[in-house]
Amino acid sequence: MTASLTRETSKGFIPGVALSDREETAGRLLASSARKSYDPVVEVDWEAPVPDDKFGMTPEWSTLYGTALWDELTEEQRIELTKHEAASVSSVGLWFEILLMQMLLRDVYDRDKHSRHVQFALTEVADECRHSVMFARAGERLNMPGYGPARYIHQLGRLWGRFFKGANAYAAVMAAEEILDMMQRDFMRDERVQPVTRAVSKIHVLEEARHIRFAREEVARRLSGASRARLAIERFSTAFVVFFVVKSMIHPDVYANAGLDRERALREAKGNKHYHDRVRKSGAKLMTFLDNVGLIGGPSKILYKKVHLL
Repeated sequence: MTASLTRETSKGFIPGVALSDREETAGRLLASSARKSYDPVVEVDWEAPVPDDKFGMTPEWSTLYGTALWDELTEEQRIELTKHEAASVSSVGLWFEILLMQMLLRDVYDRDKHSRHVQFALTEVADECRHSVMFARAGERLNMPGYGPARYIHQLGRLWGRFFKGANAYAAVMAAEEILDMMQRDFMRDERVQPVTRAVSKIHVLEEARHIRFAREEVARRLSGASRARLAIERFSTAFVVFFVVKSMIHPDVYANAGLDRERALREAKGNKHYHDRVRKSGAKLMTFLDNVGLIGGPSKILYKKVHLL
């Protein structure tokens, strides 16, 4: 069955998203998982050569693309930079996948294990476990350093993993996954990109489509009838996590490790309007959903603007 949700927000009563019955949705997603799941250890050719003339990721997604510094780089330098940036994105994906698995397991701990909802959540944990290994091997195959979020953000992840739950946890997870998804959809189609990046991106995009659907419906369902006070908390906590995930995507060390002037690169990346516009346009669908369920407003807007999603 499908029910329509109308919910009060600071803008008044607005139509929400259609909510499918939790068990019906989970049953369909389980069937989809049975039909189309991938084992990256087998599906990705980890022994394939790493071509010298292929970018680590779509160059237009580089934080320096469109800057004066990018124009000064040789093709070899651009390729090396995008390899480091791709490794940084993968490492942040790996970090967040581990947080996601913790959240899902805590969420289903007290639920009926015979339910399709719990069984799909456990299926998703299995998917994310494989994705974590896949991201780790991708960085290793490109012979890149083990990047990740800054130490203080890593420690904040421990706090989030311990205390956040419910709608804000699902919303934060969904938003982080969609941010990765919007980049990887370009990576997987781009023949200029390293084969290993394309293969990893394709697997992640195809399997994350189920996870995002699961999380979106769960967010809308759990926010049904939420009070203004609760919505304010959910808005801020979701935006807080998204802010730190986007902020962490490209580790500052990638520039020096790629042989560039670190301070100049950081300065030009910070003011790169091309990159900011790309993030904003690619994240429009995510922002529309968050707005429709009442998760954009108040201080959250400031955080989204700081990472160029608004």
